[in-house]
Amino acid sequence: MLGGGVVPSFSQTQPDPVTPNRTQAGPASVADLAEGLLDAVVNISTSQNIKGTEGPGSVPMPQAPEGSPFQDFFDEFFKDRQGGDGGQRQVQSLGSGFIIDAAQGIVVTNNHVIADADEIEVNFADGSKLKAELVGTDTKTDIAVLKVDPTLKKLKQVNFGDSDTMRIGDWVMAIGNPFGLGGSVTVGIISARNRDIDAGPYDDFIQTDAAINRGNSGGPLFNMYGEVVGINTAIISPSGGSIGIGFSIPSEMAIGVVAQLREFGETRRGWLGVRIQPVTDEIAESLGLKLAQGALVSGIIKGGPVDNGTIEVGDVILKFDGKDIKQSRELPLAVAESPVGKEVDVVVVRKGEEKTVKVTLGRLEEGEKLAEAEGTPPEEDGGPVATASVLGMTVGELNDEARSKFGIQPDVSGVVITEVAPDSLAAERGVTAGDVITEIAQESVSTPKDVLDRIAALKEQGRKNALLMLASKTGELRFVTIRMD
Repeated sequence: MLGGGVVPSFSQTQPDPVTPNRTQAGPASVADLAEGLLDAVVNISTSQNIKGTEGPGSVPMPQAPEGSPFQDFFDEFFKDRQGGDGGQRQVQSLGSGFIIDAAQGIVVTNNHVIADADEIEVNFADGSKLKAELVGTDTKTDIAVLKVDPTLKKLKQVNFGDSDTMRIGDWVMAIGNPFGLGGSVTVGIISARNRDIDAGPYDDFIQTDAAINRGNSGGPLFNMYGEVVGINTAIISPSGGSIGIGFSIPSEMAIGVVAQLREFGETRRGWLGVRIQPVTDEIAESLGLKLAQGALVSGIIKGGPVDNGTIEVGDVILKFDGKDIKQSRELPLAVAESPVGKEVDVVVVRKGEEKTVKVTLGRLEEGEKLAEAEGTPPEEDGGPVATASVLGMTVGELNDEARSKFGIQPDVSGVVITEVAPDSLAAERGVTAGDVITEIAQESVSTPKDVLDRIAALKEQGRKNALLMLASKTGELRFVTIRMD
């Protein structure tokens, strides 16, 4: 023996094998749960008559892996029904949905599943089919509500659950129609919440690793009590198949949208009438805020609910109707979920002071028309221009000659930026010639001298950044911060 020692008995010193804690494992089976839900989940098939054989509006046929037995299915289902060069042809697509009201025949799905469809058909687990009529759609959340005749078939419904109670790591189950394979069940967990994937203005998705593929769109995401906590809507996938990153509209958002579509056939969202942008660290420092949070008001819509001075450009909204606004994207969602005509308290920071103002909300759909109607043509005339150089910019008087040269509308006021040095901090911030400085550190400027004086004053105060409110040529406002090193 090596070293002449005695070999120790390791069997006496090793701990006993660890027995897995079975209570922490996933569900032993979801068979009973799935069996009770399958009949309420439906396949949505649509058809659309279009001209020509190819074009921007054509629906591409999915491609299965080489040698796949499903390619014949795709070829048959997606092929042109009426064919012919330059003639009319019919294209079809597949999606998923679920019944939420058996007595009324109400089906929920995604808007993109049924968009531009000439005919919509709901296919049930037992092979039966019913024609569906469109009740209403909402493109902003990608939700659509359909209706079938409940007297033609006995229907089974599922109920919405509370998505707000769901936690990261909770088990969920998706049922849908991936690639036309109806009644497919997959299980996973909630991977993340409050995801913003730039799909729309109210992104607040649940992320799940339950397999979601093409054709699952519009299908339900269930909790382990059989309640719908999400509507499966999107995936991230380089290959087109599931890689374990799927996104669902949370039920707490969907419930209100579905209710409005059922009642009105359209949405009726609350509207504050402001343009906003995020509060960055630089903006927070320039405003004297301790934390970079809230939504910075960069514009007020004319004719909107706060066009009476209740909220001002430069205000930072910290709380809306009792809800904390930590990120700017949280404000549009909170406002949209509020009833039209409701009076709400809005907490703002204005020039370093926190204030609470009361606002009666308008209707977003009407506000969008007002926002689109804003703007008048520019004037054309001439006159002298006085200039000054500051922070890598050349600024001048906003007279008629400047308005004509840059196409600046007559209702825009301030100091025009006539030139921006390519290697300057202003250029890095996206400042361009033709932008108009209306305020610096929340104080109005109207001459190049005002700009120089405000920058000098900020430096004397020890400020590192200058907060500029800029107006575009059409009057749209935004804030930028430029370091004054």
